[in-house]
Amino acid sequence: MTAPPTYGPPFASYQAEIFLRGLAGERPGQPLDWAALAREAERVAEPQAAGYVFGAAGTEDTMRANEAAFGRWRIVPRMLRDVSARDLSRTVLGTECPAPVGLAPIGVQTLVHEDGEHASARAAAAVGLPMAVSTMSTTTMEEIAAAGDGPKWFQLYWPTDRDLAASFLTRAEAAGYRAIVVTVDTFLPGWKPRDLQRAWQPFLQGVGIANYLADSVFRARLAKPPEEDLQAAVGEFVGVFTNPRLTWEDLEFLRSRTTLPIALKGILHPEDARAAREHGMDAVVVSNHGGRQVDGAIAALDALPAIVDAVGDDLEVLLDSGVRCGADVVKALALGADAVLLGRPYIWGLAVGGEAGVLDVLRALLAEVDLTIGLSGHTRPGQLSPAMLVREGVS
Repeated sequence: MTAPPTYGPPFASYQAEIFLRGLAGERPGQPLDWAALAREAERVAEPQAAGYVFGAAGTEDTMRANEAAFGRWRIVPRMLRDVSARDLSRTVLGTECPAPVGLAPIGVQTLVHEDGEHASARAAAAVGLPMAVSTMSTTTMEEIAAAGDGPKWFQLYWPTDRDLAASFLTRAEAAGYRAIVVTVDTFLPGWKPRDLQRAWQPFLQGVGIANYLADSVFRARLAKPPEEDLQAAVGEFVGVFTNPRLTWEDLEFLRSRTTLPIALKGILHPEDARAAREHGMDAVVVSNHGGRQVDGAIAALDALPAIVDAVGDDLEVLLDSGVRCGADVVKALALGADAVLLGRPYIWGLAVGGEAGVLDVLRALLAEVDLTIGLSGHTRPGQLSPAMLVREGVS
């Protein structure tokens, strides 16, 4: 049984809590302004970690476009509606969530704080949000599952070895993960100048490949255990990690190996969303990997409406990339997303304050979502629609 979250709804009460603590002279321990938090995270992070966390592909145009896309949509609040009781809960990928928000999969989290994914897992559990755990975590999926009692999804980077992919799925199910999120936009590595300028990648140092090193299928590929020859294990990892030969037909294998809900992450074209539906997937995540793969790609939010139209009610549609505040979450929900995955902001909180920093980010985001839904004249996510938005420059 999953323990109930410590900080459940009503999420807007976090605002009153902050003010009441202020009466005793207590101030928030980190910036509540999202841009200020990002600056503080970049200040405290090691240069290599900062490049990895804050960087994107090429000129970083796609990363900027993601954020700009949210700014083009404006909320039109409605007045004199009873919004005293609000319910943000929604079931996503078979998981009952107190709000339609999850933690996006981000690997190598110990780069910004020594507690890494364990801190994020505990913070997510405290508010009851699902955390998508990356294949490229710095400790194993089993250890992260044990670190926090909240719901978890496993994000799969599909390797070239099918048996290894199947092993990851089996391990995730055994560890209690509730869904599989398959990232499909990383079959080749994106061109990331910040990392290239430092000629540095954590995986080549053996950091972020714990799931590989602990896997029996992967270890069987090695002449010596990784404890005896780490560099050989790293070399083997490099050879199996990216998989540019994947096609839609491979999804049949994936579907046959797990009964868990499967979401394809990295979908930006309506035809790809339709193909996901035709191949038995349960959901898509509209995402451009936070701008980290294709420079000049379409903003995720701009891609969302056409994908929602393409799949109707047949697939769940989630969104990530560029989400920076509670208003962004509300806009994505209004444009048809069933849920939103938060990425960089919770890593900023991790860098600044560890577990407490992630918890502050999540509580602040949920409070802002709760208040924005209420202040716009609504009481639950299902009431949100494009009719509550206007696009700048469109009459």
